[in-house]
Amino acid sequence: MNKKQVKITAWTVGILVVIAGILVIRNQNSGKSTSGHKRVVNVAHTQDYVPYDYVKDGVSQGYEVDVLKAVNKLLPQYEFKYHPTSDEDLLVGLDSGKYDIGTKGAWKTKERAKKYILPKQADGASIIGITYRKDSNYQSFEDFAKQSGKLVPISPQNGQYNVIQQWNKDHPKEKIDLKSADQFTVGDAYNWVKEGRYDAYLDVKVSYQESIKKNESDAQQLAYLPYKGIETYPIISRSNPKNKQLADDYDKAIEKLKKNGTLAKLSQKYFHENVWDFVGNK
Repeated sequence: MNKKQVKITAWTVGILVVIAGILVIRNQNSGKSTSGHKRVVNVAHTQDYVPYDYVKDGVSQGYEVDVLKAVNKLLPQYEFKYHPTSDEDLLVGLDSGKYDIGTKGAWKTKERAKKYILPKQADGASIIGITYRKDSNYQSFEDFAKQSGKLVPISPQNGQYNVIQQWNKDHPKEKIDLKSADQFTVGDAYNWVKEGRYDAYLDVKVSYQESIKKNESDAQQLAYLPYKGIETYPIISRSNPKNKQLADDYDKAIEKLKKNGTLAKLSQKYFHENVWDFVGNK
């Protein structure tokens, strides 16, 4: 081998070593970016549904928000970013893919399950019951049904309509006269009950509690009896194929939070009772 061949060989080896080094570094950097990458999950929530989802001092708070924050701690592969918004924008954003998760104290319905991904595991529950006149002296929801109490009509599009339908199916001898109606305000319903036009209004407990805080007349004339807890779920957009895995990961995290008592603690913090005690067949 002459000197020229030796120089070419040395030069070639040197180039190969440099290229190999570059590839090693590139692979190492690629591995770091892949393993260190967190998928950003955009979470929309209603901004004034106390105590489920709201904003205080510019910070997203509430039972459902805190549940999702606890879920995120168990899922380090994700970074949840919270977006307070209106109920309408939340749904539009889920449809368009702007948001991955929407939380609004939503109940599971057939229509909702077709349009969105609903996880298997609920994040909480809404306690539902009747707001009635104190002089009616009902002892329970069942007592109201036995006395053939007259219920404020409910819109068939409202999830509460299904609650009464299910009661009537399960209690054929104590059916409640279920009438459908167009939308109306909670204030209208309360006035109808106070006037004696109806005996009770099927109501979510937190709505009743908020109303009597603002209206002394309601507090003096009306009372509330809980019936059962209706499970609530985060709504997950179908726009991103990755959200199916997100829903599966959420379910696993929620199961852990149920077992370790986190959900019960958050319920006590925001509702001053364990809403899970009201969930089940009634």
